[in-house]
Amino acid sequence: MSKTLSQNTAGPINTFLIVQVIISILFIAFLTWRLYTVIDSGAYGPDTWLRFAISGLIIGSVYSVIAIGYTLVYGILFMINFAHGEVMMLGAFAGYFVFEALKSIPVEATGLSFLDSYQIVSVILAFLAGMFISAVVGYFLERIAYRPLRGAPRLIPLISAIGASIFLQNAAQVTFGPKRRTYINPASLQRSVGWRIPVAGEEVILTYTGVLTFVLSILLMVTLYILVMRTRYGRSMRAVAEDKQTAALMGINVDRVISNTFVISGVMGGAAGVMWGIHNGIIYHYVGFIPGLKAFTAAVLGGIGNIPGAMIGGMILGVVESLGPAALGIDFQLKDVIAFSILVLVLIFRPSGIIGEVLSEEKV
Repeated sequence: MSKTLSQNTAGPINTFLIVQVIISILFIAFLTWRLYTVIDSGAYGPDTWLRFAISGLIIGSVYSVIAIGYTLVYGILFMINFAHGEVMMLGAFAGYFVFEALKSIPVEATGLSFLDSYQIVSVILAFLAGMFISAVVGYFLERIAYRPLRGAPRLIPLISAIGASIFLQNAAQVTFGPKRRTYINPASLQRSVGWRIPVAGEEVILTYTGVLTFVLSILLMVTLYILVMRTRYGRSMRAVAEDKQTAALMGINVDRVISNTFVISGVMGGAAGVMWGIHNGIIYHYVGFIPGLKAFTAAVLGGIGNIPGAMIGGMILGVVESLGPAALGIDFQLKDVIAFSILVLVLIFRPSGIIGEVLSEEKV
């Protein structure tokens, strides 16, 4: 009987794998054909492809930082904090108002504003403000919206997260107004200004804001990875993720660890918000929603609950989103379609992600 059962179950599984392989081959063949057609047409030169790749790496690094916030929370509570994009948005606003305040402070010795006289200090203050505000928002989100529902079915906190996202969007709209605001960067961080790289007779600009965004993102991700994997507090976080009851019996304050996880997640989101404002320049109350969804896609792509997976997934998503429309010969306004199509394909063909999920419990 067991032999018959194994034969009956092996058939559909093998059939599904065969279908997966066939679809994958056809999909790769189609992409290869489209890419060859675009390159052969000469629509884009090497300099343009390099610009797309650089832009993708920069935006992908921001997605990675945001995705780590999703990964941290999911790794401990098995829930998706869909309000994380709004946490990033509030951090972006905090950095914006710091720049605006420093711009209005004159420095008599230089005749310039504080923003341009002490540019490094100004940038540091903007990041500190953004990370602090987002950390506070993350802390109260956990205490008000998630902690009372910790023992509820997983769908209930998810609904609460969506409600928190909508609440924060509307609160920001009421508080800051619906109009779009432009980041006024220090003089040395003007957008579209940077190093010029000659490529095929053309110049490709490697912007200062892009380099700052990319380098800071890498530093934040490496620092967080060391914190989680190489420190005593990181071991506490992993212990709580593994088994909350056993961790509590070992003397770990589970509630504090979970609260601090949301604080750390908020810090990462706030830093990403300030980087987004400095590099892209435009912020408004809805600015965190789409990047938040794409960061969730990046987390799923790399492997939800996996910090290196979130890093890699964000980078891949950014590059594919930037190069995809050009490579497929479609309108660049369809880049969001490419990003979310990747999410659908990953969920169908490899739901565990590229590196694989890191879960503390077996799925049921």
